[in-house]
Amino acid sequence: MTAAPPPRTGAWISSSRRSAIRYLVAGGLAFLVDLGLLALFHQVFGWPTWLAAGSAFVLSFAFTYTIQRYFTFESNAPHGRTLLKYTALVVFNTLATAAIVALIDMTPAGWAVGKVVATAATTIWNYFAYRYWVFADRSR
Repeated sequence: MTAAPPPRTGAWISSSRRSAIRYLVAGGLAFLVDLGLLALFHQVFGWPTWLAAGSAFVLSFAFTYTIQRYFTFESNAPHGRTLLKYTALVVFNTLATAAIVALIDMTPAGWAVGKVVATAATTIWNYFAYRYWVFADRSR
């Protein structure tokens, strides 16, 4: 049995760039869903900022999971495993997002700036978590 040759560096960079671009597009759509729900809960329903931010983030779960799994990372990893990992990451992100938005809401910047800051932070760490942990198909 011979080992498969390692992937060419250029192919890996091209694949990484493609997934990063799709990740940003999918994330932009997910952000709009999340921000719209946050605005609805906070501005229309009058919920406290921490509850509105946390609830909006959790409710965008199904949309974000599906678009990242199929569109961004084209994952064939078993659903049970990826869903469990994704859920663990969502719990962490929910707590981080609610805390960041609430803390920044106490400043003149307000809740919307807090949401942008929280999204920037989670966007960076989630790309790597999704690519190398959540949606990684170890059977390949």
